[in-house]
Amino acid sequence: MQFPQLFSPINIGSIEIKNRVFSSGHQTLLAQDSLPTPAMAAYHEARAKGGVGLIITECVAVDETSLFNSAIIKGYRDETIPGYRLVTDAIHRHGAKVFGQLFHGGSEIPSIKEDGTKPVVWSTSAFNHERYNVSTSPLTEDMIERIISGYCSTAVRMIEGGYDGVEIMASHGYLPAQFISARRNERTDKWGGSERNRHRFILEIARRLRLTLPADRVVGLRISLDEEDHLGMNRTESLAAIQALEREGLVDYVNVTMGTSANNAAAAHIVPHMAFEAGYMQKHGATVKKVIKSPTLVTGRFNQPQLAEAAIAAGDADMIGMTRAQIVDPEMVNKAREGRIDDIRACIACNQACIGHDELGVPISCIQYPESGRELLYGTIKAASGRRKIIVAGGGPAGMKAASVAAKRGHAVTLYEAASQLGGQARLAQLLPGRAEFGGIIANLEREMELAGVTVHRNSPVTHELIKTEAPDAVVIATGALPFTPQLEIAEGHIVTAWQVLTGEEKCGGNVVIADWRADWIGLGVAQKLASEGHRVKLMTSAYAPGINIFSHLRDYLVGQLTTLGVTIVPYARLAGVDTDTAYFEQKVTGEAIVVEEIDSVVLALGHRSNNQLLEELADTNVDLHVIGDALNPRTAEEAVLEGLVAGTSI
Repeated sequence: MQFPQLFSPINIGSIEIKNRVFSSGHQTLLAQDSLPTPAMAAYHEARAKGGVGLIITECVAVDETSLFNSAIIKGYRDETIPGYRLVTDAIHRHGAKVFGQLFHGGSEIPSIKEDGTKPVVWSTSAFNHERYNVSTSPLTEDMIERIISGYCSTAVRMIEGGYDGVEIMASHGYLPAQFISARRNERTDKWGGSERNRHRFILEIARRLRLTLPADRVVGLRISLDEEDHLGMNRTESLAAIQALEREGLVDYVNVTMGTSANNAAAAHIVPHMAFEAGYMQKHGATVKKVIKSPTLVTGRFNQPQLAEAAIAAGDADMIGMTRAQIVDPEMVNKAREGRIDDIRACIACNQACIGHDELGVPISCIQYPESGRELLYGTIKAASGRRKIIVAGGGPAGMKAASVAAKRGHAVTLYEAASQLGGQARLAQLLPGRAEFGGIIANLEREMELAGVTVHRNSPVTHELIKTEAPDAVVIATGALPFTPQLEIAEGHIVTAWQVLTGEEKCGGNVVIADWRADWIGLGVAQKLASEGHRVKLMTSAYAPGINIFSHLRDYLVGQLTTLGVTIVPYARLAGVDTDTAYFEQKVTGEAIVVEEIDSVVLALGHRSNNQLLEELADTNVDLHVIGDALNPRTAEEAVLEGLVAGTSI
């Protein structure tokens, strides 16, 4: 076997888990009315069927003061139990085990109430929350006792609902961590002050869980080794708390992570983006494993089984969380066990549709695999009722997905790409600083087409004559989009597009102005690229801030990078004109002129326009046409791949 460590069983408490891969707790937003649903059960069943040993389902609120958002499951209600049973039965059906997370966020409450007002935010002490801009109120002792009781009563409901164990969430700055931190906890009663008192809250939770739950059920701990926050729990405090719990035999495992929700930079550890090295958490897991006897679980950018195997073989972890790896490929574990490594659809850590959807308040998915979160719709791709001849025009993400799905259903599919390489705009995206992994979407979709039997022709644009000659039953138009260049009153000097800068077709002068309309990766990425190369850069964005259309953890990271590089950022700026050495902008709110002088180059990042040429050529034919992706409307890779899936399943 290629991965002997990864596929060896392990005992946690009295429970045997069949392999060393787990899916860590993450909110799916598939709940309805704060209750588990059939959609949630189907989502987790896909991963259990895919071979994972352990699934830790999303956090549930243990008290009405711990409602992180409107979608969180209210674990303190009896109504949750039937929904739990749906989920646990679906997971157990395939031989996997399942634990559930017990959650109280304390100060980590960014949401508003159903009536639009802000909730009272409770914590250990009164302090200002820098990321969510809320002020906390100190918990009373009666409230602390009620919350501890809520952990236990919620756990009882979960066990009644079929869970094999529960996990106390002391990670990412949540309430137990707020008690442990000497800077968050300024209490002078028995719940604060000395280290012993600051441990009291989490110790009492674990002690009472042990007294309340059946002896054969697991109690685990999820904790950040270091929150990397000036007020948060540090490494010394975290290790002391872990050891205090182990001395009393209160937890069966420790699930190690990093960071905190309270800090704009450290929050990125919750779902580390592609700037983090793959498998970077291994060294942090090793730190914990050295000081405890209980199994150490580690998660954080393990996107390939080779990384997981190496961490376990080195003795740095006992189980590896491969959560996004299974969002993008629910069959990842089975493929690894069977040695089908080349068939694994690797996570590229773009975070757009997993945690990015959570930020938008919509159910989880994946830009590469939109079937995730939509298992009830697309979990099983049905064979076509009859074999049809299909031509796909365009080898970007939309076209490749449509081609692979249609071919998998039994159609005869030929994809034509006008360029010499597949990938469309994904080939440009991977040229942005720190975005090289985005190119993985091309390799993954290309492999899907290969496995499905798609015929591919490069350097071959689709024309009216080709369609007439080949006489297909259906044509999928996925011809993408081209950069938008506006009509300006003055348009002189060196004006180039972001595409030309990325491909090296055009070189910029020393002083560069970037006109950014999309407020996404492109403007930020080009600014970072040029500033890193030594150019003096001004990023003029028409939005209220740069990067508003990308996931906040990524945006915060990139804006920090630009600040370090000395990039000047000006919001609310609409491009009006360019002459030989001056760019003219209009302040969108006030209408005032913004004049930027002594410039050498202006880079346009003003969006795209659909490439409609083929659609216009075929308008007078009787061919069954399907227009998808940017050819339909310029958006992102997520919409392109989803529309490819829809087209591939509907023809």
